[in-house]
Amino acid sequence: MKFGILVSYVRFEEKKIFEALQARNIKFDKIYDNEIILDYQRDNTSYDLILDRSISHTRSLQCLKIFNDWGIKTVNNWKVANICGDKSLTTSVLVSKGIPMPHTMIAYSPESALKAIEEMDYPVVLKPAIGSWGRLISKVNDREAAEGLVEHKKTLGTYHHSSFYIQKYIDKPGRDIRVLVIGDKIATAIYRKSSHWLTNASRGATAEAFTVTSEIEELSLKAAEAVGGGILAVDILEDKDKYLVIEINYTPEFKLLHETTGVDIAGMMVDYAMEVAKK
Repeated sequence: MKFGILVSYVRFEEKKIFEALQARNIKFDKIYDNEIILDYQRDNTSYDLILDRSISHTRSLQCLKIFNDWGIKTVNNWKVANICGDKSLTTSVLVSKGIPMPHTMIAYSPESALKAIEEMDYPVVLKPAIGSWGRLISKVNDREAAEGLVEHKKTLGTYHHSSFYIQKYIDKPGRDIRVLVIGDKIATAIYRKSSHWLTNASRGATAEAFTVTSEIEELSLKAAEAVGGGILAVDILEDKDKYLVIEINYTPEFKLLHETTGVDIAGMMVDYAMEVAKK
């Protein structure tokens, strides 16, 4: 069995995955996304499976599509990456499957965005549909702030700012819940805690082990199944007497999860990938 690992650069997570592969005597290549050249007319089916660890959504999406069209199995596959990499698609799929989420709207002009924000009422959260690590996310408390942010997005004019993804702000209790789903099992989960309203690890959030309840397990597995399954981080907010899925990450970092819980996440990921490769 031979694996390929699509990477941007080697972080803590990739080192752990390499160690897990070596411990299982699995041959693998590191496929750097800034070096790879893919010839559409010459398929390369020398891999039993390619594990995606690229931090670039564009490179992940294009490479996974080509690999899958060549008949190479990938974790995650192109369909899952496509859905989870775009919050507008994730939201559409989850809502259609009855997964509870914050009230969400999307608009495509400054005028319609302001109208949607006013209709939703303040505070709201304005996000890029494609993005990670809490970047370019703004909490909007009033009309003046909304007008300023919408004008900035219009002026910047890049792809990330071509739509206005708007969610109702949820006054969570200084934390969110990250659940790591691998296949049809919950690997582990943590609280991510912060005094800031953003609780991303990249923004300095701290972690605390979370004991997964039957309710959280059911919600996480249903959300993962809705987007196609695989190795996924399901982020959940507590909203008074209910839980809401906020987003799903298809190439999750797991350093904080590993250090907090001690679970051999890399080993579980490799074992799951081996199962997929053998199917």
